[in-house]
Amino acid sequence: MNTTFDPALDLTEHLLALLRQTPAGLSEHQIIRQLKDGHCSHIPQLPLSDKLVLFRIHFMLFNALYRLRDRLWAERSAHLEISPLRVRLLSYQDGQQGLTEHDPLRAYYLDEAHLRDTSEADVAHLLQSFWTRMHGGEEQQAALELFGLEARTDYPAIRLRYRQLVSQHHPDRGGSTSRLQSINKAMEILERYYNRG
Repeated sequence: MNTTFDPALDLTEHLLALLRQTPAGLSEHQIIRQLKDGHCSHIPQLPLSDKLVLFRIHFMLFNALYRLRDRLWAERSAHLEISPLRVRLLSYQDGQQGLTEHDPLRAYYLDEAHLRDTSEADVAHLLQSFWTRMHGGEEQQAALELFGLEARTDYPAIRLRYRQLVSQHHPDRGGSTSRLQSINKAMEILERYYNRG
């Protein structure tokens, strides 16, 4: 798709046009690439290898996406699913989507002070924090899978499942020592994640 964008239009209008042309949705990277290729005046023609430039483009994009989602919801015309991996338009439906809970990401991206006040050092810190969480998140997910639990399980349920597994796999009851060690290691990871260790 090769679109040229009208500089008089707001970024939300450009996004709406792109998303209407692609019902399956687009990733954040695809949206940025199409906006840059179409010479959208809202996206600077600067190298994305610069972390501060990339952060600012990312911020402007998500600010516009959250504003568009609010507008579409108020018009009762569509629901906008927003994530870095896929942004897509969905049909409007009354009900669960209409329940307004506090959305920390929406609050962050709609506060333009974050765009103005974030320095290159702040971006470096955000990236380091992201990769630390990603690594820890993979460990946590693997530990929960070993326990046969879902990601949103609370700590008391994890503790109960741990006791059940230890009882079931203890060598004194015919279980395997290596399996018990895996269960204990998984519990250490989960305690660290839940700040109980």
